[in-house]
Amino acid sequence: MSGVNDIRSTFLDYFKSQGHEVVPSSPLVPRNDPTLMFANSGMVQFKNVFTGQEKRPYSRATTAQKCVRAGGKHNDLDNVGYTARHHTFFEMLGNFSFGDYFKEQAITHAWTLVTREFELPKDKLLVTVYSEDDEAHALWKKIAGLTDDKIIRIPTSANFWRMGDTGPCGPCSEIFYDHGDHIWGGPPGSPEEDGDRFIEIWNLVFMQYEEAAGGIRTDLPRPSIDTGMGLERVAAVLQGTHDNYNIDLFRALIGAIADLTSVPADGPMKASHRVIADHLRCSAFLIADGVLPSNEGRGYVLRRIMRRGMRHAQLLGAKEPLLHRIVPVLTREMGRAYPELVRAEALITETLKLEETRFRTTLARGLSLLDDASRDLTAGQSLKGDVAFTLYDTYGFPLDLTQDALRAREITVDVEGFDAAMQQQKAKARAAWSGSGEAATETLWYPLRDRLGATEFLGYDTEIAEGVVTALIRDNAEVQSLKAGESGFMLVNQTPFYGESGGQVGDAGVVKAPGTVVEVSDVQKKLGDVFAHSVTVKEGELKLGAAVELIVDHERRTAIRANHSATHLLHEALRLVLGDHVAQKGSLVSPDRLRFDFSHPKPISAEELREVEEIANAIVLKNEPVTTRLMSVDEAIESGARALFGEKYGDEVRVVAMGTNPAGKAYSVELCGGTHAARTGDIGLVSIVGEGAVAAGVRRLEAMTGNGARLRLNEESRLLDGLASLLKVPASEAGNRLAALIEERRKLDRELTEARKKLAMGGGGAAEEPIQEIAGAKLLARAVTGIEMKDLKSLADEAKARVGSGVVAIVGVADDGKAGVVVGVTPDLTERFDAVALVRAASEQLGGKGGGGRRDMAQAGGPDGSKAQEALDAVAAAMG
Repeated sequence: MSGVNDIRSTFLDYFKSQGHEVVPSSPLVPRNDPTLMFANSGMVQFKNVFTGQEKRPYSRATTAQKCVRAGGKHNDLDNVGYTARHHTFFEMLGNFSFGDYFKEQAITHAWTLVTREFELPKDKLLVTVYSEDDEAHALWKKIAGLTDDKIIRIPTSANFWRMGDTGPCGPCSEIFYDHGDHIWGGPPGSPEEDGDRFIEIWNLVFMQYEEAAGGIRTDLPRPSIDTGMGLERVAAVLQGTHDNYNIDLFRALIGAIADLTSVPADGPMKASHRVIADHLRCSAFLIADGVLPSNEGRGYVLRRIMRRGMRHAQLLGAKEPLLHRIVPVLTREMGRAYPELVRAEALITETLKLEETRFRTTLARGLSLLDDASRDLTAGQSLKGDVAFTLYDTYGFPLDLTQDALRAREITVDVEGFDAAMQQQKAKARAAWSGSGEAATETLWYPLRDRLGATEFLGYDTEIAEGVVTALIRDNAEVQSLKAGESGFMLVNQTPFYGESGGQVGDAGVVKAPGTVVEVSDVQKKLGDVFAHSVTVKEGELKLGAAVELIVDHERRTAIRANHSATHLLHEALRLVLGDHVAQKGSLVSPDRLRFDFSHPKPISAEELREVEEIANAIVLKNEPVTTRLMSVDEAIESGARALFGEKYGDEVRVVAMGTNPAGKAYSVELCGGTHAARTGDIGLVSIVGEGAVAAGVRRLEAMTGNGARLRLNEESRLLDGLASLLKVPASEAGNRLAALIEERRKLDRELTEARKKLAMGGGGAAEEPIQEIAGAKLLARAVTGIEMKDLKSLADEAKARVGSGVVAIVGVADDGKAGVVVGVTPDLTERFDAVALVRAASEQLGGKGGGGRRDMAQAGGPDGSKAQEALDAVAAAMG
């Protein structure tokens, strides 16, 4: 039972048997506490339950919580590898009571678990209580039978817990294990308490007060319990060691490192083995929870952790990237308890390999410079801050990595000088940007970006999170608040809302705070990584510094995800059907439809569109996972990933893959920073609704997915059924029946046109022809009605044939009073008469100007059909 996995299971199983709900670990990126960079204790996910803001269907819970302390207020990074118990990542076992049981039952559970389930000897255990907590002191004596010398009263804040400056608080009680007098150290509260002999293994927090401003405490109506047991610490106790790095989990990881490097695990390089093992574990869990290395926020902390581990791999003499090769061992040891490690193993491996490959070049150059800069320094001296900044700014060396590299020589770094160089560089960047000619409205965003940093995007794996309002903008100026009815922009430190980019529109949703409701209509990215939420306050007042809950419109986001993934499927289907020349030229991904522009020189046939649609839907129906990996741009493109038109890429990119082709390879692989469906089946259906040209050599495809496509197809089906009913045939025969009716209508139209022409020309009888003799030539002049203007020329041709030799002038008067005129001249008279000149004379009488054609046939028109006879007379006059 002493293995880490057994200990975790025993703890959870015990509390489950005692009526506790086993709650999975929350992600390392807190969704309900924007003040924390990472989850650092088991109670983080229950914070709103303890404060009464959230209700859950259970009043008792137990967890094994993933925790990271490597950034912000809780930062153990510098000590990792050099002490027995410091970790960047650790597991916290805990049990919680939300107004259910209190001190007596919490102490009973703790004592029962450690002495009966874990079978720790009672004479090796002692406890601490807050000096004023007589109740806890008495309960330990009663339940555990401990003597007074085994119950140590601590008068300091170390045994009094607070959630914050105000709010829930209460005394603590800690359980310590005595590793024996062969290890230096004293009991808690003694001058030697920092030694390794007495180790805290469990802390029980008795949440019984509400503290107001000024330190005024009142009893909570429903006191609660929050406990935390470090899994690594209790595993060390149960495995007979005071050193966490000697437990089975770390021995497996360190053993793999030793095998790969051929460097003994417990020799002079012991610290490097420990750093690598710890940092690999931390990095893998952060990546699995959606954090990727970057130069900002959580991504920067991850990059520092990774690079510190990678430097120690170099110290062990590893010639090739090392950390990614240990991932299978970590997955084997911890994947059963944390299946997210298994799901993300490919992404973890790829990310570690990419980062270490790139960093090895940086590391070699940086260490060479560091050696040169510190060659004349001795123990106790300090490296200049501007040198450390150059390593950071030019070579990607985090400050703590420089400090770690100099630690063995007992050389420090001038941190104040480093900070001064950082500020000087920012000032130069601001000055350079101010003179770049950017639009005046954009001058607002650079200072905000400089002061507040990038917005942390959490939306790849959540649609609800908490954030702190870091800036409010109205009318291009910062304000302290937005009141009901007012609109503006809101910035927060972290957000699940996607900012418009790469063709995908920004998210919409709501933001809530006590007494405040805010509508988010859009989100835009400013300067690449500042997410500006377009907001309107519906209720209350939105204030600067407020902690808010950000809730993405789930249905809208789901539709956007489906449409975005569908663009990838259609892109590949178009290439398969039309050819490899197809390349994306633009896109729009919105909730109701998608638009995809691509290179292609001619219209797409109906059969080709059907084939494209069928290929895309075949992938949808397979319902395979949509996976994401992190790669360099060059590696991604070399692997076959397609870059999207107009997208700007950094050194590292997200590569989205979905579906499999007949060869068993990924069907679609593209560089993409947008949000996507989790599986292809989530797209539901892909329905192409339009195709056309948008520019020379560029076509546009429009499509719908999911419920939108279903509703559209259902409506079209109802329309078809209605049409079939009108035609009195089955729906399957409606097309043929309609085609027959259309042809029948065309035939009737032709017959009617001929009848009208004959009627207009007096039935075709020669005796009725209105022929005049002018200048020795015949003139057939007639005004007609009820004839389409387009048919005037054919009437003139027929009249010329009947005349044989002469001139024909026909004026057609339309229903709206306008008129058209045609003049025809038989071939034998074109030398004497010009049809163009004659038709212009007629047009002038109709109120028109000009006319055009040839000497034998010309046509014109005018707005005044009442002057038809005058127009005919003008032709006769022009002939004479």
